[in-house]
Amino acid sequence: MIPLRDTIRSRTFPILTYFLIGLNVFVFLVENSLPVHKLDSLVVMYGIVPARVIHSPFTGFYTLFTSMFLHGGWTHLIGNMWALYLFGDNVEDVMGHLRFLIFYILAGVVAGLVHILFNPLSTVPTIGASGAIAGVMGAYFILFPRSTIITLVPLFFLPLFIEIPAVVFIGFWFLSQFFNGTLSLVTPGVLGGVAWWAHVGGFAFGLLFHKLFTGRRRKIYPDEIFPW
Repeated sequence: MIPLRDTIRSRTFPILTYFLIGLNVFVFLVENSLPVHKLDSLVVMYGIVPARVIHSPFTGFYTLFTSMFLHGGWTHLIGNMWALYLFGDNVEDVMGHLRFLIFYILAGVVAGLVHILFNPLSTVPTIGASGAIAGVMGAYFILFPRSTIITLVPLFFLPLFIEIPAVVFIGFWFLSQFFNGTLSLVTPGVLGGVAWWAHVGGFAFGLLFHKLFTGRRRKIYPDEIFPW
């Protein structure tokens, strides 16, 4: 299934959402321009290495911030930026630009801390914006219960477009992250390569603390919900 768009129209121009997307793309292009050995060094230096943060918190803490602007490939980047594009504009609309930026960064930092909590001895660098974006999805889950996600389901060679309630789409995504995270603890190495608990932590932060950044809750009017 490929999510294409949601059905809630944003009232304001999501300048911070687009800025974050542009910044992530720019950093990735810089990564792509580096020789392999320099890129590896960059990831080790600016990615989250849990064991390093545990043993040298003052020299490793900055990676909780820098790691969320690095990506491991085009698929990683596009998947994250598309999710930010889908859900970020509406959450930014509710929070306002500056509060959305603070919320996004804090969600990413909390996601990184949860990843370290569940993987304290890991020496593998972790990078990506998915923890921060999970926070955005957690906020969206509560703020827009009437929204639906227009989803493309490839049926052999025929494209099928269906509307899935956002609470179902995001809820299923969260449960899959939690299940895979739990499985990774029971059978280490089987589902390696993905920071499942960072996703869970970021989502939980957005779910529980979005109210600190929204002030008065934004009312959704019927003319702001549009069909595909």
